[in-house]
Amino acid sequence: MNYPRPLQLYAATLMITSIFLLSGCRIGPKYNPPAVPAPPAFKESSPAAYKSTLPGAWQPARPQDAALKGKWWEMFNEPELTGLEEQLNINNQNIAQYFQNFMAARAQVGEARAGYFPTVAANPAITKSGTGGSSSVTNSATGVTTSTGSASYTAISLPIDVSWEPDLWGRIRNTVNEYRYAAQVSAADLENERLTEQADLAAYYFQLRGQDALQDLCNRTIEADKESLNLTRALAETGIDSPEDVAEAEVTLQNAQEAGAGIATNRAIYEHAIAMLIGKPASDFSMPVKGLTTPVPPIPVGVPSELLQRRPDIAAAERTMAEANALIGVEKTAYYPTLNLSGSGGLESTAFKTLFSLPALFWSLGASASETIFDAGLRKSTVAQYTAQYNADVASYKQTVLTAFQQVEDYIATLRVVSDQINREDAAVEAAKKYLNLATARYQTGLDPYLNVMTAQVTLLSNQQTQVTLRVSEMTAAVELVQALGGGWNVSELPAASQVTSRAAATQAAGTQTAVKQAAGTH
Repeated sequence: MNYPRPLQLYAATLMITSIFLLSGCRIGPKYNPPAVPAPPAFKESSPAAYKSTLPGAWQPARPQDAALKGKWWEMFNEPELTGLEEQLNINNQNIAQYFQNFMAARAQVGEARAGYFPTVAANPAITKSGTGGSSSVTNSATGVTTSTGSASYTAISLPIDVSWEPDLWGRIRNTVNEYRYAAQVSAADLENERLTEQADLAAYYFQLRGQDALQDLCNRTIEADKESLNLTRALAETGIDSPEDVAEAEVTLQNAQEAGAGIATNRAIYEHAIAMLIGKPASDFSMPVKGLTTPVPPIPVGVPSELLQRRPDIAAAERTMAEANALIGVEKTAYYPTLNLSGSGGLESTAFKTLFSLPALFWSLGASASETIFDAGLRKSTVAQYTAQYNADVASYKQTVLTAFQQVEDYIATLRVVSDQINREDAAVEAAKKYLNLATARYQTGLDPYLNVMTAQVTLLSNQQTQVTLRVSEMTAAVELVQALGGGWNVSELPAASQVTSRAAATQAAGTQTAVKQAAGTH
């Protein structure tokens, strides 16, 4: 039946309007991040926790509302460490890898957004066909024979095909949101990796400086042992000491020299690790010897509720939940029918001169709908699978938050206890020095054997080594506390879901203009 043209236009307008109205629908659960209760304060940072510590021990910064800054390593006031951190931010290859992962995640958003728009394809063609040589045809009625020559034909076509699947139930919108949230997860993973690499570098730096301090201690011990050996030999030559005393002094010296070789090995390993972190070959990198003199600065720990906004791994876990929630919406749209609109048109002629004339124009329009009637529970099982995955992500998020609280409490307690141990060990070192001086004086006057001196030397060296080891533990615990607090990062720095594909988001994720240029130059 042919309807009047006004009625046809009305029907087409009504169908298009209905499509756009249905496109406003979106199937899927609304996302609400789960609430995680936070304690009012960190237990280990309370004033009561520091009543048992000695005067001068480390304490968190006051007031509690103080916050870490972006370049958190500057609080240690170590220019060499600052220079190394700047090199790491530019040249670390793990950070570069995570940055490219983020760029790939951004590209997936563009891939998903392409589903909003129709697909247009062109397939221009020109064909030429014909018959072979001459032939004859005889008319059976008249008996007349007619000769025919060769013939050829040309066909030119410029077709354009258009197809579009309207997003009636929000499948494409949920997919776009899924990839946007995935890009935010990747951005948070990048920041977490950057913080991890920065903290590793700072820890290796203080470990290396600890080895320098141990080496200095060992060198001073070796010199003192050499003097003791010379004195023992001189006394043995005069008959005051025995050969056994000389042997004991030689053993003490050999032990000190052997310990020094082990320290040099450890220092080399930390130096190589630092070279790797800043993107340099270990063979081309070296650091000058310098003692461990950096004091632990007061570190602002804030309140536990702030931790949810300051750790990139928590942000990544939360965005993972949002991604999983959007994926449930994608899968639920499989319950609803799909509509596909298609059209084709173009020009077709046997000659170029008539190709662009009205008779050469052709077109067609069509629409089709599809709905799965029976799938043996496939859609139901798929939705159940992704719902369970979302619930697993919720549990993972809560566990990440609990782990963050635990780590902060752990490192605050570690700093408090180690700081107190250092104060007590300082007193032990002073006592050991007095013991050695007394034992040496009594030995030199012939009152006591050399064994007493050797025992005092071993005691002092052990206490001094413990003193350095505790200082290294204190510095690394300070770095770990900063890392547990998020290193000065804030969730507000995470690009918004609608902005993950912007140039500003890429620049911010790269961290430096140099890194952006490097990323732009890669293939």
